[in-house]
Amino acid sequence: MPRKKSAPPRREVIACTASQLPAIRSIYNDAILHTTALYEYEPRTEEVMREWFADRERSGIPVIGIEWEPGVLAGFATWGPFRPRAAYKYSVEHSVYVDERFRGEGVGRQLLQAIVAEARQRDIHMLIAGIDATNVASVALHGSLGFRCCGTVREAGFKFGRWLDLEFWQLILPTPANPLDG
Repeated sequence: MPRKKSAPPRREVIACTASQLPAIRSIYNDAILHTTALYEYEPRTEEVMREWFADRERSGIPVIGIEWEPGVLAGFATWGPFRPRAAYKYSVEHSVYVDERFRGEGVGRQLLQAIVAEARQRDIHMLIAGIDATNVASVALHGSLGFRCCGTVREAGFKFGRWLDLEFWQLILPTPANPLDG
């Protein structure tokens, strides 16, 4: 009988600080250079990432992470506005990135669960993910947590010598209790 793989220990979710920026940048740039998780070509500079983080701090947007062990960031998740118009204020586009060394260890699931919990606490109504259609792991993860595919934009990007289809996956939450215009 095959030996069952034991579940990895549940790592603590943390609020990322500027001290994690080098690890965040490394994870992010690895995704840019080696995957279709980001439709970008050039790695992000330290300056760009500092401004990215400062913008999230100013806007009160969470950047959460999981430390595999003290000082070793296994992954991070955050969100940004879905669209810049006021009526979209209850909708966010989230992203989850896992260091390649920790993929398949449940880090992405834990981060996505944490970002959904954070959205509920902040009265977000909809989370949406833009996922490359060939990213089987991300599609499966989102589907397993109740997200549903709500559309595909064919040939939305071009990277690694091929056209990329972009799927949108959404989760609608029962929040806020009393949404307001304006």
